[in-house]
Order: sequence, then structure tokens, then C-alpha cells
Amino acid sequence: QVQLVESGGGLVQPGGSLRLSCAASGKISMIYTMTWYRQPPWKQRELVARITSGNSTYYVDSVKGRFTISRDNAKITVYLQMNSLKPEDTAVYYCNADVIEGSSGSRWIGWGQGTQVTVSS
Repeated sequence: QVQLVESGGGLVQPGGSLRLSCAASGKISMIYTMTWYRQPPWKQRELVARITSGNSTYYVDSVKGRFTISRDNAKITVYLQMNSLKPEDTAVYYCNADVIEGSSGSRWIGWGQGTQVTVSS
């Protein structure tokens, strides 16, 4: 069964940087998209950045120019490099993957457990 594990969150001062990682385990034969979402306190979850199988990327306007999504297909890992962090970036960040399982050939869409990012002085 496919599982996603995020890491790299923490406490950082405004203007600082963090790199989040999301590693997928299990038998995966194809990755359609991998996406980072975030959920600030008392707010709805929002899409932050997405990378497709063709390496096309999408970013929400509020992070353009500051965040970069990338992937390592060999490691089945997606990264989110976050620079120039602001207090409003504080949230739980979740990884989402849309893949084809290698064992069953079935499509699997799922979430990681989330990692907390806090931007504060």
C-alpha cells in the first residue's frame, strides 16, 4: 500500500527558509501529480504547489517567487523549498499524491500526515 511521509517542518524566523520533503513508499508504477497543500490555523486547506508527471508546476499566487516544488522520481520524493518565509505561511503542510500502484494497477490518491511550519520571531 502506498504511504506518504512528510518531513522538514519546524520553527523559523521571518525571512528564513525551510525545505519540506514528502517520500512515497510502496509499489508505484506511475506518478500523475504530487501536490503540497497547507492548512493555517482556523482556515481551510489550500493548494500551495503542484508538479505533474511532465514536470509542469503550479503555484498559488501568494508563494510565487518564494517557493519551489521539485521531485526526485528515483526516490519517489517531492520537495518544497520555501524561502523568504512570512508569518502568514504558518500552517500544517500536507503532501498529496495521485499515482498508479504497481501491484494492483489501481489509481491511488492519498495524503501524508502533515508537518507543522511556524514562522515567528
